[in-house]
Amino acid sequence: MSQSTTNKVDQRLHDAIASSVRPPNPNALSSSLTFSSRALLRIKHVPEQLFDVTMFPIIFLLMFTYLFGGAIAGSTTEYLQFLLPGILVMTVSQITMYTGVDLNNDIRKGVFDRFRTLPIWLPSALVGALLVDAVRYLMASTIMVLLGLLLGFRPEGGFIGVLSALGLILIFCFSLSWIWTTLGIIMRSEKSLMMVSMMVLFPLTFVSNVFVDPETLPNLLQGFVDINPISLLVTAVRGCMYGTVTTAEVGWVLLASAIFLVIFAPLTMYLYRNKK
Repeated sequence: MSQSTTNKVDQRLHDAIASSVRPPNPNALSSSLTFSSRALLRIKHVPEQLFDVTMFPIIFLLMFTYLFGGAIAGSTTEYLQFLLPGILVMTVSQITMYTGVDLNNDIRKGVFDRFRTLPIWLPSALVGALLVDAVRYLMASTIMVLLGLLLGFRPEGGFIGVLSALGLILIFCFSLSWIWTTLGIIMRSEKSLMMVSMMVLFPLTFVSNVFVDPETLPNLLQGFVDINPISLLVTAVRGCMYGTVTTAEVGWVLLASAIFLVIFAPLTMYLYRNKK
């Protein structure tokens, strides 16, 4: 580098430091995308984080199809047609907890306090992480659908039906993630957060219409399954994939998603601002 070029760089650096004009604050979109990039970099350097959206879906689908398909439906192929939409919802729903886990880790490491001192749109740290999690949900869903097609799954709703089903799953799981961000701020450790999330998710996913027709369950359990948000989502996803979905089925999923978002998003932001 020549002397004149060096002098110009030094002069620009001096002008930037000496200037009394502050650079404009980033807008909400810019800061959210910056935090999304941070989450993507973390995945790049620790690719094992993708194990839950790559290997788990494959293991779950193969295990439940070939271990229980013959016993429940008499045919693994027939059971796959019933099971795949449900196991897809179950798998993606269970990985929503990692949004809260990552936030809890940031709080314990002190990164959380640094973010709150930055001149940015405050929710951007959370929104950026949730956007990357939506990409993770889409990856898990895509892997499940492709594997299902290889195993013999044939969605009668066609490509549009599958896309509609994936869209409902992404909306629902994005809203569900706000529950775990709330708990991620409240809980004192990552282990306690995962324990609580499993205590919530396991009953919701296993006492539902994921694996069996609710008509085969006792009356008391049928009542729970009918109002279970996971069951509502599974019903709508099955309807989309088989071309039989109704407006009411989609409406119930959107209503449940809106309830999660309206309650837990403001609660998360309140706790985020007032965390000590």
